[in-house]
This record gives sequence, structure tokens and C-alpha cells, in this order.
Amino acid sequence: MTTPTRRGTTRVGNVALWGLQIVLAGFFLMSAMGKFGNAEPAASTFAAIGWGDWFRNLTGALEVAGAVGLLVPRLAGVAGLAFVGLTACAALVEAFVSGGGVFLPLAVLVLCAVIAWGRRDGTARLWAALSRR
Repeated sequence: MTTPTRRGTTRVGNVALWGLQIVLAGFFLMSAMGKFGNAEPAASTFAAIGWGDWFRNLTGALEVAGAVGLLVPRLAGVAGLAFVGLTACAALVEAFVSGGGVFLPLAVLVLCAVIAWGRRDGTARLWAALSRR
């Protein structure tokens, strides 16, 4: 029998979330390395967007920062939420700019949403700590 560790999160759920966070952190680090190395399909996708190399590098830096955030307990929920936005934009770019498949970005979006939802208590605590004066 599992016992709740926090509001609604069981020990098994917590371990599953950590596993998912580690896998997605690795995924986003690999994705960022492709952007920093100007590898395909990142190079052609960002060329099609038309915002140049600075935007490709900014996106890579955001992916690295978010990957680190996924591994920091206090930041994991916020990082998951930020990645929901990032992967939603990636799905839109794939659908309307590069004409690629949207399955991977949408699948990653769902996984990031699971993390954001599962770590919502930590996000609320972080917000409360930051908003105190």
C-alpha cells in the first residue's frame, strides 16, 4: 500500500514523476546540443522561421535552463509549465512553418503537463515564497 507524500501524490507517483523528469531533462539537453551545434533539423527549422541564429541559440539556452530546472525539486513544476509553452510553440512551428510532424512535440507537451500538474504543490509553495514581502 502506498501512502500520500503530499496532497494526492503517492510515493510511487513521486518516483514516477522523478523518472519522467530525468528522461525529459535528458531529452531537452540533447535537443539543446543539436541547436548549439546547428544540426538538422534545427538549422533548417530556425532558418524557415526567419529569426536567425540568435533565436536558435536562445531556444537552446532555454532548454538547458529548463532541463536543470526539472532536476531541482523546487523548480520542477515551473520548468514543466515552461516546457508546456515551449513545446506548444514547437508544435505550431512544425505544423505551420516546417511542415513536419506534430506528434513528438505534442507527446512531449503532454509529458511536461504531467510534470507541471504533479509538481503543482511545489510551484504553489515557490510562488508563495516569492510573493511574500
